[in-house]
Amino acid sequence: MSQNVNFGMVGLGRMGANIVRRLSRHSITSAVYDVSEDAVTTLAAEGAIGAKDMADLAAKLTAPRTIWIMVPAAVTDSTIAAMAEHLEKGDTIIDGGNS
Repeated sequence: MSQNVNFGMVGLGRMGANIVRRLSRHSITSAVYDVSEDAVTTLAAEGAIGAKDMADLAAKLTAPRTIWIMVPAAVTDSTIAAMAEHLEKGDTIIDGGNS
């Protein structure tokens, strides 16, 4: 990867996608993942780095990674647990859920 990207967003609904867009306006490139391939494709077309799954997202980021989880409250804990399987000591998960 030619860029040094260490920020990722999981959950590309209205709030997650708009956070990625705002960061992009300040020259911060994000790697992104969502269960909706269309959401990933849309943000990738706008300059984000799309990932096919959480393992791919983690692989696209340089350590130390920061992953912001912005998913519905009902799946926040399971999403955090799933993402943590692909991270290392020193990486950070931000729980952006409203649980």
